[in-house]
Amino acid sequence: MFDIGFSELVLIGIVALFVIGPDRLPMVARTAGLWVGKMRGFVTSVKADIDHELAADELKKILKEQTDSSGIHEIIEETKSATDDIKKPGYVMNAIVDDVKDDDGSDNQVEKIEKTNLNERG
Repeated sequence: MFDIGFSELVLIGIVALFVIGPDRLPMVARTAGLWVGKMRGFVTSVKADIDHELAADELKKILKEQTDSSGIHEIIEETKSATDDIKKPGYVMNAIVDDVKDDDGSDNQVEKIEKTNLNERG
């Protein structure tokens, strides 16, 4: 934006020395430095606020896209229904019986498991 080199700063310092005088120049320079520091701090904080708002806006956009997608909701519902099935009594035994039937195809082991299950209950 502004391109002020060392030679321009020396020229401004010499003019300020003649206009303000050597007695008040250090006080004016200190005050000018404080104002410049405050301006830089203000600009830095505004830049940080803008960056935070842009990041928050982008996060809101991503969250909205994810919320709009129905895939996540379907997965959650499937998981809930699966956990509800597991909580039902006899689910584990049915799963074991199905697994045994699939492994060797005989019903002898299935009958033994079912008899054992009935003996445990009664």
